[in-house]
Amino acid sequence: MVSKAKPLSFSTTIRNPARIPAFLHCILPYEGMLLTSKIIHKVIKNVIREKEYTPTYVSRIPKLKAISKSEDSTFTDTQLEDIILNSPQQHKEAGFDYGWDSRFDTWYKMIKEFGFIKYSMNNPIEITKTGHMIVDAYMETPSNEKKIQQIFLNALMKYQTNNPLRKNLNENAPLPLLLNVIKHFHEDKEENDAGLARHELPILICWRNNDSLQAYKFIKGIRKQYGFTCSDEVIYTKCLELLESTNKKYLKIEKICGESVDEYIRKMRMSGLLSLRGNGRFLDINSFESDTALYVMQQYMKYPKFDDENSYIDYMGEIDTNILQLENAVEVDFSDVRKNTLYKYAETMSKDNVIQELRTVCNKKESKDDVLKYISAPTRLEFLTSIALVQHFKGLDVKPNYAVDDEGLPTFTASGGIADIECFDNDYDSYFEVTLMRGRQDQVNNEIIPISRHLREVKKSRREDSFSVFIAPIIHEDTKEAADWQKFKYKIDILTFSIEEFINAICQKSKASELLNV
Repeated sequence: MVSKAKPLSFSTTIRNPARIPAFLHCILPYEGMLLTSKIIHKVIKNVIREKEYTPTYVSRIPKLKAISKSEDSTFTDTQLEDIILNSPQQHKEAGFDYGWDSRFDTWYKMIKEFGFIKYSMNNPIEITKTGHMIVDAYMETPSNEKKIQQIFLNALMKYQTNNPLRKNLNENAPLPLLLNVIKHFHEDKEENDAGLARHELPILICWRNNDSLQAYKFIKGIRKQYGFTCSDEVIYTKCLELLESTNKKYLKIEKICGESVDEYIRKMRMSGLLSLRGNGRFLDINSFESDTALYVMQQYMKYPKFDDENSYIDYMGEIDTNILQLENAVEVDFSDVRKNTLYKYAETMSKDNVIQELRTVCNKKESKDDVLKYISAPTRLEFLTSIALVQHFKGLDVKPNYAVDDEGLPTFTASGGIADIECFDNDYDSYFEVTLMRGRQDQVNNEIIPISRHLREVKKSRREDSFSVFIAPIIHEDTKEAADWQKFKYKIDILTFSIEEFINAICQKSKASELLNV
């Protein structure tokens, strides 16, 4: 196949980065085995069993659909075979047979490009060092979101547009290139110091080389001519010129200026090094991570190049331990930035919009909001719940514990050992825990028991008048029973609310303590 200049294209098959370790976990039992159609079949069964992929056939069979919607129900082996048999895949990937074998490659190709796994037909499956690290971090209770972000950073700072799996005439390191272009704009006194505008990003998506100064001057020229009002049509024309192509059927404007930009922002922000500014209109370096960003710019603008997949994956699969040790020298009060942004959103977003976004995230749908769509679902739920508490309970001091960038926007969920959201008023201290998990075991063992332990500790060390609130898309009956048992045994209040019950409660109550009477 002859290489040609192509836009940078991250697969949208696994849009949510949290699914990457989940997919790796599904193939982990077969590590070291030769990849054959038989092994692929077993991996596919694991993926469907874990509900990481649900064929449309499932929704047509009531019994199967009910199982797919229940986190406490699992498909039997016979049902899995039936689902696979009745879900033929109209798909073909190079090196893989037509059908399910090719679907397997579609799922795992991006994971391979990030250096987490090495596979090819009739060769041993190998999970790399970073692959094992990300699965281990994912399997922690709760999952180690900071570690996962660092592992994604390791992959993104090494990632090459012209890697052996892509065959692209464009040749650059996208993340270091982006950071350096932004740095050039920061050093330009004529510019507004806000980073790159969203509509300018297609230029980098189509950029041919790793010359950040040349890219900066190119975008600067567009700004001089059009300011920040440049149309998609103008940018699209310039992208086609960069790619030396007139093929508008293959290189569609909606792809280059729309979908590709969304994926580019989503993937680059997985590094933790970038912030969204101006309500999502600009992408900029996260000053909280400026030391790490500088390290990436200095160390990875020049990179080794590879002709074969194995050598490239070996390079990607090794962890640069420096990024695990870097601590930013900038001293910032994260709590102030976090709280200021929370209260700004509580003021600018309507209550109805927040409620709709809560339903969207709990129903596993994608947000259309220009900022919220780039925040992972579990983290977004913590953010939206915090906003709702500020909006509906006047006088309540709301202190969420999710990690933030320098704009105060959430980057990953609250770490273990502390409540997701701490709230204080004259009557009570209240501690809110939110999750997207729906299963009985997850809710009881991973949530109610730790909540009970934490609540008992704070009642002793902080304030006796304290209670906890647990919120999930749905509440399992055993979860309610477990909360009642904690009250009977320890005389503590753990309130359980489905998302709809929570929405109804906050719309009817004026104080957090009134939730005790729901």
